[in-house]
Parts: sequence; C-alpha cells; structure tokens
Amino acid sequence: MVAKRFSFSQAFIMLVIGLFSLGCLLPFVMVISGSLSTENDIVNYGYALIPRHITLDSYRILILGSNRIVDAYGISILVTVVGTILSLIVNSMGAYVMARRSFKYRNILSVYVILTMLFSGGLVPWYIICVHYLHLKDTLWAMILPPMANAFNMFLIRNFMQSIPEDLYESAKMDGASEFRIFSQLITPLSVPVLATIGLFSALGYWNDWFLSLMFVDKQELQPLQLLLRTLISNVDFLRNTSNAAAMQRIMPQIPSESMKMALTVVTIGPIVFLYPFLQRYFVKGLMVGAVKG
Repeated sequence: MVAKRFSFSQAFIMLVIGLFSLGCLLPFVMVISGSLSTENDIVNYGYALIPRHITLDSYRILILGSNRIVDAYGISILVTVVGTILSLIVNSMGAYVMARRSFKYRNILSVYVILTMLFSGGLVPWYIICVHYLHLKDTLWAMILPPMANAFNMFLIRNFMQSIPEDLYESAKMDGASEFRIFSQLITPLSVPVLATIGLFSALGYWNDWFLSLMFVDKQELQPLQLLLRTLISNVDFLRNTSNAAAMQRIMPQIPSESMKMALTVVTIGPIVFLYPFLQRYFVKGLMVGAVKG
C-alpha cells in the first residue's frame, strides 16, 4: 500500500488552517484568563492571555447566587432541548412538503413561507397575539413557540431534500409506503447532516435568547440563564455608573464587575462548547453516498 504524500501546497494550507484554528481559540483563552484576573489588573493592564494575579472572586460571587443560577440552567436546558426537537420536527415536515414534486401547491406554499421572511406584523401585534390570544405570558411555551418555525431553516432543509433522487420516493411508493412513512423512515435518516446543522443553529438560538423571556416572563423561577446573567450585569453596571459610584465603591469595594462578566461568559458558553464535537462530523459527512444503487 503506497503511503499518501502531501505536496508543499497542501502542507502550507494545513499549516495556515491550523494557525487560524489556534487563533480562534485565543478569545476563549482571554475570556477564561479575564475571569481569573483581579479587577485592578483588568482596569490597569487590560485583558491578557495569562492573568497577572489569579483570583476566584468572580466565581465566589456567582456561587453566592448558585441556587438561582442552577434553576436558570435547568430552564435554559429544558427550553433548548424541547425547542430544538419541536423546531426540527416542524421545519423538516414543512420542508418535506415543499420538496415533494408531486405536491400540487408546493410553489404556493413556498411563496407563503418566503413572505414571512420579508414582512412582519410588528412588535405590538406580535405581543398582543402571544399574550392575549395564545396566553403565553409567564409560561415556558413563550420561549419555545415563537421561534419554532423558521423560514430560513425550512428552506435549507428543503434544498437538501430536493437533492435526494426522485427514484427513492417512487420506489417507496411502489412498495406501498405512505407519505409519513417515507418522511420518517427514508428521508429523515438521509437528512441527518442538514438536520444536525439546523439543530445546532436552533439550539444556539434557544440557548442564547433572552429577549423572549424579557418580554413574556415575569416570574423569577421561569427566567432562563441568559436573562439572569443579563440582569446581573445590568445591576453591576448600574452600581458603577450611578452618581454615587464613589460611595458605592467604598461600601462594596470587592465587586469585580469586569472579571465577573468574563466568568458569566464562561458559565454561559460551557454546554454549547461541549455540544460542538458531537455534531461537527455531520457538517462534512454526507450520508447520500451509496443511497442509490446503480
């Protein structure tokens, strides 16, 4: 077996990509370093890759409110998991209908979906519908239902499904399979790469969202992690920028506002960072190879 040799251009490209990948890690390293730095070091020297004086004060402050943070983590995880699953179901089923060439009104449906990307009813009508008609106020569904059907994601899935050979549909039809069985047992397994990608996009959207909870959730026990962290940062900024900031600092000189922002970022991005390795292989791996036998 002949060993594969890399040319100079291939080695150079791999080196550039490797250096670029390491460069992408620098912001994460600086965030972790900032969360471990003292407030004076950040104010006087700025953020650095290696902290001058290591301290855990920011994490100690977060531990003081660990009960609320744990509850907010649970809400965020529940909303992200349920929202992502429902979003994949709704978007993939809508995409399947628009991708089926045998469906008579698929072009009309596609135009209708496109119109939702171009026009919006506005914030006030949207809020009235969600609160007074759908009764989503102070419920978990307020953070799940509004972004569940996404026209852009639906078209991405539709384009992938349209690349599947029509012979597969016809073969399944000849074997007596229904449309739902074709979708669930044939098309869905073949669409795992695009579904994994859209699922990651949806999970990121649900995990990072704080606007919906700010609009619809008043109960503290239903606040997700992002809204809680935003509230903490806003409170710290208020104490620093108030007209009595000097007196506040004399009373509470140990509030590490800058390093606490970095600690909050570390706490927030943790689950999403661990999610990437499990889904990354679907971005480059195609499952269509060998799906159709000659």
